[in-house]
Amino acid sequence: MMERTIIVGIASFGMSGRIFHAPLLTYHKNFKIKRIIERAKNEAQKLYPNVVVSRSFEDLLQDNEIELIVVNTPDQSHFEYAKKCLDAGKHVIVEKPFTQTVEQGKSLIALARQKEKILTVFQNRRWDGDFLTVQRVVKEQMLGRLVEYEAHFDRYKNLVQTDSWKEQSAAGTGILFNLGSHMIDQALVLFGMPEAVTAHLKIMRIGGEVDDWYDIKLHYPNVNVALKASLLVKEPGPRYILHGTSGSFLKWGLDPQEEALKQGQNPNDPNWGKEPKEWWGLLNIEKENKRLREKYETLPGNYCAFYDNIYDHIVHGKELVVKPEEALNVIRIIDAAQKSNAQQKTITIE
Repeated sequence: MMERTIIVGIASFGMSGRIFHAPLLTYHKNFKIKRIIERAKNEAQKLYPNVVVSRSFEDLLQDNEIELIVVNTPDQSHFEYAKKCLDAGKHVIVEKPFTQTVEQGKSLIALARQKEKILTVFQNRRWDGDFLTVQRVVKEQMLGRLVEYEAHFDRYKNLVQTDSWKEQSAAGTGILFNLGSHMIDQALVLFGMPEAVTAHLKIMRIGGEVDDWYDIKLHYPNVNVALKASLLVKEPGPRYILHGTSGSFLKWGLDPQEEALKQGQNPNDPNWGKEPKEWWGLLNIEKENKRLREKYETLPGNYCAFYDNIYDHIVHGKELVVKPEEALNVIRIIDAAQKSNAQQKTITIE
């Protein structure tokens, strides 16, 4: 099949635009960034001299060459800007979280269907090497019947950044929308929608306005699922803890791709996403009356696979991996978690 280039506009050059989208799209042979929005600075021009730096979001909408827009603006604006993109006949990638409410998500999905345009969410953590490895462990039933899955996304940010919109009390801010969007998506990929949600959200840092700690239980018939995150963890424990009838799998460390992108490394490098042996997970199982306790190699991570799929879907009609309905389910769980915390009870998922 004939190859072609998809022209892209990036709606912001903040953290996600600078570290993830711009480098991944630049190194991908089938995409070309034409415009990047920067309201005041010119950082994008220094790094990407062939890209047009625009001051207005309208420039992306009015540029007929731009086929795909990455909506990576502050979270509260995702619905408004994604709607404008779809109304203008553009394909849309929205940064997580998808929207602020379930109703907003439903509205965007209906509009995308009407306009016959792609609507998806940048769930890059599906392509973390550690999560790909956990998927294999679960799929191949290496631990026998899985009985417990616990995931952590812990950081150490003991000072509140009062000048950041992420730290200011408003709809959709806080660690649940930020890190929870990734962790909930991963759990739904592994286990599907739960029957119910029990959640505890807290502000643990002095001067904090938004939740910076959570403990979420997703209720399934045969497996116990817990998602935990905190911004006050200086010495992290395992990122994933899995227990089954035949043994356990524990995994420490964070996928190396984000740090590699920050350092300007090329995602097309043959060693991209590979993890040093000291960070491989620990597999401890009993198999055929034999005990096995050893390091288990982490599969290479691959954020480029997200954009590979976007291209294949637009050009070749292949199935979209991150479906908007799946992104909406993440918002459903976030909504249930907030209700559970506020009402101090378990919330059944309809």
